[in-house]
Amino acid sequence: MNSRGLKAGLIAASALMASALMTAGPVQAAPAGPSVDTVVAGTPSTQSHTQDESQAALDAYWTADRMRSAKPANTINSGWAAEGRSVLPKAGLEAVAKAPGEPVVQPRAISQPAVSRIGKVFFTQAGQNYVCSANSVQSGNQSTVATAGHCTYDVATGWVTNFVFVPAYSNGAAPYGKWTARSLHAAAEWVSRGDINYDGAFAVVNTLNGRTLAATVGASSIGFNMARNLTYTAYGYPAAAPFNGERLFSCSGTSSRDRVGGTQSQGIPCDMTGGSSGGPWFVGSGAAGTQNSVNSFGYSTQANVMYGPYFGTSIQAAYSTAASR
Repeated sequence: MNSRGLKAGLIAASALMASALMTAGPVQAAPAGPSVDTVVAGTPSTQSHTQDESQAALDAYWTADRMRSAKPANTINSGWAAEGRSVLPKAGLEAVAKAPGEPVVQPRAISQPAVSRIGKVFFTQAGQNYVCSANSVQSGNQSTVATAGHCTYDVATGWVTNFVFVPAYSNGAAPYGKWTARSLHAAAEWVSRGDINYDGAFAVVNTLNGRTLAATVGASSIGFNMARNLTYTAYGYPAAAPFNGERLFSCSGTSSRDRVGGTQSQGIPCDMTGGSSGGPWFVGSGAAGTQNSVNSFGYSTQANVMYGPYFGTSIQAAYSTAASR
């Protein structure tokens, strides 16, 4: 994300880069046509969007060159800028000046070999092509992808279009194909007001070559309402300098509360930039653990710290809606 929509608002669409239900352990598990926005009954509510672009159209649209040229979004959810938040109205996690007296946090991103479940999502918003990161998670439909809310919806421009998930993306290659989304699901708090505390979303993808996503690349367990201050390993495809978005990177560290903006999100030491938004946070070391957050935002006054939303009730409701589709 360019300034910190992962940085301060989101890695949105690759810009700079929560919630709670009953205590739950890991869960197993070309132009767009007309779409339908719905509010699913229940508390908390979830907002959903149907995507109608065809597999053939999106295969043709997302060429290797177009995927390489997709950018982290220039702006994060418009509501944050309008409300005068302490986060920047741009996304990306580039290094910035630290606040006086704040300890220096050293960069922690480490290059990683591709992981079949983790990949990039590409989409169009207001005529511009963007990129974020994402992960295949277990669900009843075996077709659910976890990413950041700002990679699916913006209060000014609405739901994104041309959304595809490319697992194990590497240097323009799509080794497992391009998985088109049939629906997008986000917490009502994100869609209605761009509340960064709820910056989590899920896409339900279509089958490809007669197989589900999970059957093809695997799927991570996902957990909600877990303890705070856990140790995480975060993954993503940072695209803003000094990265180029073509390789997978990871950061690790023990999470801590947001002492800058007072959100309910948690931060870990990390220098990943825009494009890593939506990448998974796994409990423990490596990518084999339970996913429990995503890369979301950072602050201009706090260099090299990545925040992720707490996966609580509202984000779990979005997951449950997606998993049942």
